[in-house]
Amino acid sequence: MPERDQAVMEQIQERLKNVQKIVSKDLKSEHTKCGGTINKINKLHDKLAKQKQEEGKLQISTQNQQKLMTLYGTAIEEAQAEEKVIRQALEKIYEIHAIRNERRLQVKSGGKEAIRRGALMKALHTWQLPLWMGNIGEKPPPLCGAIPAESNYVAPVRDMVAALQKSSEGDDNWILAEVISYTAATGKYEVDDIDEDQKGRFTLSRRRVIPLPKMRANPDTNPEALFKKDTIVMALYPQTTCFYKGIVKSLPVTPNDEYDILFEDSAYPEGYSPPLKVAQRYVIAIRDKKSKLKATKIQ
Repeated sequence: MPERDQAVMEQIQERLKNVQKIVSKDLKSEHTKCGGTINKINKLHDKLAKQKQEEGKLQISTQNQQKLMTLYGTAIEEAQAEEKVIRQALEKIYEIHAIRNERRLQVKSGGKEAIRRGALMKALHTWQLPLWMGNIGEKPPPLCGAIPAESNYVAPVRDMVAALQKSSEGDDNWILAEVISYTAATGKYEVDDIDEDQKGRFTLSRRRVIPLPKMRANPDTNPEALFKKDTIVMALYPQTTCFYKGIVKSLPVTPNDEYDILFEDSAYPEGYSPPLKVAQRYVIAIRDKKSKLKATKIQ
């Protein structure tokens, strides 16, 4: 095994050991403490419910009120501690994803090997965004789900973006690309087509580059960070590296779910494809709702 690959494996193994320790020891300990406090709360509530049934009314003594308040406060503190440990484990998992992706980019830039198309399609589907978990009442930040980037945002080098490429036939195509560089003086990006079979590199203005989401939105806690049903969007057509215009048929129900997208497709009598699954990472606001882009049937 090459020395660099060995170093990468060691970094991944180190973080996997950290995750195992966090989950098997730290998280287990915090979960046990939190569970014990919740059991005490439930037992006290059961006692009060039984008292109400016997006496026909609920009358909580000052002592029990104080006891409940203390238990509630402890439960909140313990839940926050448990949350902190979970975030630590997730951070290590995201670091592993970042290390693997960085190595992939190093291999690609070195020209040593190309990722086969099947492997690329699998990688695009399995690359999972971190789930944004804010505090109660905290609004999701830019690039979380459907929330766009701020107007002055510049996508970092090696980030994936949607890039508007002009083909030799004069058609405009939004492709999945990686940022190679950005020149502030000219306001232009240099990007690589993610599809190595195309081996394309382009220089594009900022208006021809759309940053992709950096975090998933949780439908349970932040539905406002998802595209609404029937919204016109651009989405990555499954098994391709191109974005096409479509309509949101249905939203993710859980954090791990995908959108159902109806792509514009003249091959179908209705003018749209059947619902196709697309991850939050690859669904973005359409730059121009009057765009003439169409999703031709992928053979």
